[in-house]
Amino acid sequence: MASSNTSEIYHQVSKHYSAASKSTSAKYGEAVAKSFGYTEDELANIPEDANLGLSCGNPLAIASLREGETVVDLGSGAGFDIFLASSKVGASGKAIGVDMNDDMLARANKIKATKPNRDNVSFVKGVISAIPLESGTADCIISNCVINLVPESDKPIVFKEMHRLLKAGGRIAISDILAKQPLPQNMRDDIAMYVGCIAGASQLSEYKKYLSDAGFDEVLISDTKANLNVYLDTNQDGSTKKKGTGVAGDSCCAPAPAVPCEGTPSSCKPEDSKDSCCVTNSSDSAQAGAVAETDLNAFVGSYKIYAIKK
Repeated sequence: MASSNTSEIYHQVSKHYSAASKSTSAKYGEAVAKSFGYTEDELANIPEDANLGLSCGNPLAIASLREGETVVDLGSGAGFDIFLASSKVGASGKAIGVDMNDDMLARANKIKATKPNRDNVSFVKGVISAIPLESGTADCIISNCVINLVPESDKPIVFKEMHRLLKAGGRIAISDILAKQPLPQNMRDDIAMYVGCIAGASQLSEYKKYLSDAGFDEVLISDTKANLNVYLDTNQDGSTKKKGTGVAGDSCCAPAPAVPCEGTPSSCKPEDSKDSCCVTNSSDSAQAGAVAETDLNAFVGSYKIYAIKK
């Protein structure tokens, strides 16, 4: 995707997430969340329908949210993290989710409408490079496996937007995928790897520069050493796949196949059937198989990022 223009990248990402918004696999989402450190108590405080298995970490573990604060989640999806955050900031606080995808916003608002004690939650449509909120709104900004999906030219803008949005002394608590080394060009150009949160990953030095240039201080970036192959190794029922039989899972971070499915109940993943909408020819099938056999940990890692607005 390195050669693709910005609008095409946003289109492909949005298309992938529209498919992901239709997922109904609660057990898959639970297995992925637990692998990234979410506790049983935390998961019990999150509406099950909001957990689509799209996380690559737990930003709330480092956010230190307090009663009465305003927290903003960039790329909030179906509301997984922002619903949990809402219980931490309480009725006197505000929990605001920002997402560009209409299908994700529709799912999030539907969940909110059917759950009690969510009056402090709201969802706003917008891209995170142009957040439609007033400056100085947030005490804390969280984000989970989203910034890597932003086109490279827009990434510096995202960090400047976060800085603008925060109150003085405010903080960011982010979980994201970072590249451990320069990624091979064929991987960077692979749409499946891009919408799967891999090909767009920045290196650590780039992330530090984005934060510094935006005006952040006290920057802490740490590799969580989490196993990113959980996306590929987990079945829809939450069980672990047998080696040699796995295909990409239904996560943002599980690389999608080359040909996106339309109208499926989950984000698109390659299937064995020749009649699958996900496998239209032998080259697509071969690509899906190659993706499924990729050791993601060799190229990228799950990092936690914390910084304070000067």
